[in-house]
Amino acid sequence: MSHGRRNFAPAFFIAETARTASNADVKKIAFLFACILTLRISAAETNDVAPARIGTGEADKHYDQLMTVTGTVAQVNVRPTIVFLNLDKPHPDSPFTCVIFPAATNQFGDLKALDGKSVEVTGKIKNYHDAPEMVLDHSNQLVVVSIGTNAPTK
Repeated sequence: MSHGRRNFAPAFFIAETARTASNADVKKIAFLFACILTLRISAAETNDVAPARIGTGEADKHYDQLMTVTGTVAQVNVRPTIVFLNLDKPHPDSPFTCVIFPAATNQFGDLKALDGKSVEVTGKIKNYHDAPEMVLDHSNQLVVVSIGTNAPTK
């Protein structure tokens, strides 16, 4: 029985190998181990599944989840300390809002030019005052899908 005893065979094998192997052999083994570990990490990173794509009306069902939300920019509200992109409807009726803080606004270029464009935004959906929003920290979170139309109402 092995109550409380550990199996030290792997540690012994490594120690014995290190004692009997030449420096070059140990370096080769270490290099191969590093290569295998790197390949496993790289494979894990590339096998990530893309976030699910949803419309703005579904966003309130996906709080704290990484999603891609699609919609049309209905309003761009630029304030001195924050930018709001309201999708599908202007505030206060917008079903989904993107928030850009001052530290990131320069990454997005002319934000006013997004008005009327169909976009996809990717990130974690947050609940802010019972409404879904997403903070955009990086320009790669926002993709313009099509130009859309922003015809004035009569």
